[in-house]
Amino acid sequence: MVSWKNLDTLKSYEKLVALKDHVDIKEAMAGDSGVERVKKYNVPMAEGLVYNYAAKQVDDEVLAVLAELAEEAQLVEKFQEVYNGAVVNTGEKRMVLHHLARGQLGNAVKDGDVDKRDFYAGVQKRANEFAAKVHAGEIVNEKGESFTTIVQIGIGGSDLGPRALYLALQDWAKKNGKFKMEAKFISNVDPDDASAVLNSCDLSRSLFVVVSKSGTTLETLTNETFVKNALVDAGLDPKKHMLAVTSETSPMAQGTDYLDAFFMDDYIGGRFSSSSAVGGVVLALAFGGEIFDEIMAGAHEEDKLAMNKNIFENPAMLDALIGVYERNVQGYSNTAVLPYSQALIRFPAHLQQLDMESNGKSVNRFGERVNYVTGPIIFGEPGTNGQHSFYQLLHQGKTIVPLQFIGYRESQIENDYVIKGSTSQAKLCANVVAQIMAFACGRDNENPNKSFDGGRPSSFIHGDKVTPRSLGALLSHFENKVMFQGFTWNINSFDQEGVQLGKILATAVLAGETDGALKALSEIMGI
Repeated sequence: MVSWKNLDTLKSYEKLVALKDHVDIKEAMAGDSGVERVKKYNVPMAEGLVYNYAAKQVDDEVLAVLAELAEEAQLVEKFQEVYNGAVVNTGEKRMVLHHLARGQLGNAVKDGDVDKRDFYAGVQKRANEFAAKVHAGEIVNEKGESFTTIVQIGIGGSDLGPRALYLALQDWAKKNGKFKMEAKFISNVDPDDASAVLNSCDLSRSLFVVVSKSGTTLETLTNETFVKNALVDAGLDPKKHMLAVTSETSPMAQGTDYLDAFFMDDYIGGRFSSSSAVGGVVLALAFGGEIFDEIMAGAHEEDKLAMNKNIFENPAMLDALIGVYERNVQGYSNTAVLPYSQALIRFPAHLQQLDMESNGKSVNRFGERVNYVTGPIIFGEPGTNGQHSFYQLLHQGKTIVPLQFIGYRESQIENDYVIKGSTSQAKLCANVVAQIMAFACGRDNENPNKSFDGGRPSSFIHGDKVTPRSLGALLSHFENKVMFQGFTWNINSFDQEGVQLGKILATAVLAGETDGALKALSEIMGI
């Protein structure tokens, strides 16, 4: 029987609090001790990835208590509830099924008479078939010309995850003969966003994918109308250029305004929706349906590891528990995600939404206020760019920020050049390992301005290269990490009421139904 309890009521948490500042990273990572930790503190992930936590502020004693916490909080049992179709989204009284979109982990899950695994697989099969027809020239524009560009119109999870995955694989796809169509994205309601995208593509040879589960998202519908007007002005019929990704009950699904429509449901939240038609349609068009299937296969393999009760064989759960230790015991309020791969340029932005929208909560899953902090602030940029930006504060600022490095031994290009004795990729790899040690051990100097305290904890996910399957595994790792942390904090990671108030007030402003400071602010902006 699963029981849901606040973190501060668990006996193992009391033991964990007693271990604050238990490990001196600077000392632990120096000399032979550091070598031993690098070799010992690894957990294999799916698709050849490895989660290394040698530079984290933990040792065997801390890890033993984290294992107790995982057992007492019933983290794996709660994951079982998720993939077996329990109503774990207490705020919206819904199942949570993004794992099911990429493969069956447990029991068959039904919604009425509908088998949900069959539903998700069927939608993606149809999306793959549609994409194949576009690529084969069976679906063309009014002039009989093939489509060359897809533009996804959506915001939040309808943009961030799919965009991050597309950018991660576009060069890989070109190198491997899998690149079918260029993808672009319109998300911001700022008209400059839509205008810039439209000016960069041939409208007559572009397909537009409008993504809105409800069919009522203000920003998305505004941008859809903007695009439709641009198509009409160019003498084109919007109905022959637009696709819909929406729920079967939304207004978008009811008419004949689209070339085709692909459905999602309420059981996959926006920030988890890359695994649904939200990511599946645009990525199948960009790379082919088989590549999207490969991404999902990699994610499914990583999901299987999240079923393991042993924290040393469950990388997402271990990552999550170390994060809880850092947030609630060590008192660190931020986490920096630092991919040493240009392919992952938008991955930190996706993880920012995934983590902060899921776990930025102050009440538990029963609506009761909690007495402890929950989700951290997430930010990041690819290395080495970040080194010449915000790393100064990370190295020498008064605030200690835990770091999550991601690195690959190989790049996605065919030809790398030896410049000043080493290739560009070798320089990149040298930088990531150097940064891990610099943050951990620092450097003493008689000049205080050149002195580094060290003691900055980090983890390191590493692998050979970014591929569809390894990308899927990486996506799953972080989704499951966020889920396990939400379970540990006893919060509902699957609703997002925090985004609603601003929408309500914006609607009031546009309707002229304001007073007080809101009215004054509206007048400043000429509304």
